[in-house]
Amino acid sequence: MLLRINGVEIAAYPAPGEFKVTILDLDDADATTRTADGTFHRDRVAVKRQIEIGFPALPMNKISAVLQAMSNPFFDFYYPDPMDGGYVTKRMYVGNRPAAVPFEKDGILYWEGLQMTLTEQ
Repeated sequence: MLLRINGVEIAAYPAPGEFKVTILDLDDADATTRTADGTFHRDRVAVKRQIEIGFPALPMNKISAVLQAMSNPFFDFYYPDPMDGGYVTKRMYVGNRPAAVPFEKDGILYWEGLQMTLTEQ
């Protein structure tokens, strides 16, 4: 699987099973209603993507590269999209990015379990 941020390949691949694409329907809150007979009336204004990614243990230089690539408020993310049926680029932003306590192996500091959620702008 190929993943790119602003045209640059991410330093490490997501851990198996930790790459999930969710397709979001965004509705107009004022125009989307349910009438007295129970009928739902919907005004969908957009269909967006939200992507959850989890990484295995990463050495300090790789986790830093991934986090710095997402440091701007918005960035281009290239990934395989199940609805579009191929690789696409979407403008995204990232939420919180927790990483567990680091450990050291052979003099190299590793961070375990970096996770993030990307949401289409």
